[in-house]
Order: sequence, then structure tokens, then C-alpha cells
Amino acid sequence: MGILDNILGAAGGGGAASAITDLLKNQQGGLGGLVQAFEANGLGDLAQSWVGKGENLPISAAQIESVLGSGPIADIASKLGIDPKQAASHLSDLLPQMIDRMTPDGQTPSGALGDLLGKFKL
Repeated sequence: MGILDNILGAAGGGGAASAITDLLKNQQGGLGGLVQAFEANGLGDLAQSWVGKGENLPISAAQIESVLGSGPIADIASKLGIDPKQAASHLSDLLPQMIDRMTPDGQTPSGALGDLLGKFKL
């Protein structure tokens, strides 16, 4: 089982899921703030595809790093014991899925991101 499988299988706790949920919980402005960060970096169409009800557009590891920054990526990599490039790659696979599943109505919810993650089920 790969690291992405471990992340997806452990959505409620544990190493990988914990590292990613920590990143998301610390995002200023909650889920809306995260979407705004993608918009500010010229990637709003990608983030909106994850929120909306249509197909999720892919994102590259480099694009993830440009939005989140190398510091948070390095923190996740450190917690997981992997290279930052690997962490960014895994995030590029996982974030679209997480955001899509946290927005089943096709809209960014107004609640705190931590509350949404508590309800998140893969």
C-alpha cells in the first residue's frame, strides 16, 4: 500500500492524515481561504472545479507548492518521513479529492475548516 493509500485510509487520524489535516486546519479563512489562495495564484479554475459538481481538474506538485509554499510542504514531508517533492506530489493527488468531498453541494461551506475535516469521510 502506498503513502496515498495510507492517507486516504486514515482520514480520521494517524501520521499522514494528521499532517495534512493540520495543514488544512491552519489555513487562514478556512476552506474559502484555501480556495482564495489558489485564485490569488492564478489557479482558481482548478480549485473551483474541486468545489463544483463537475469533473475535478488535476493539479501538479509544482502548482501545489506555489500555492501552499515550501514551508508547509516541508512540514508535511518531515512528519511523513518523505521528501518534500513526494509530499507535494501526494498533496496534488489528495487535495482535489478532499475538497471535492467536503463540498458535496458544489459550494464552499461557511463553517470552519476544522469542523469540515471532522465530518470528512473518504
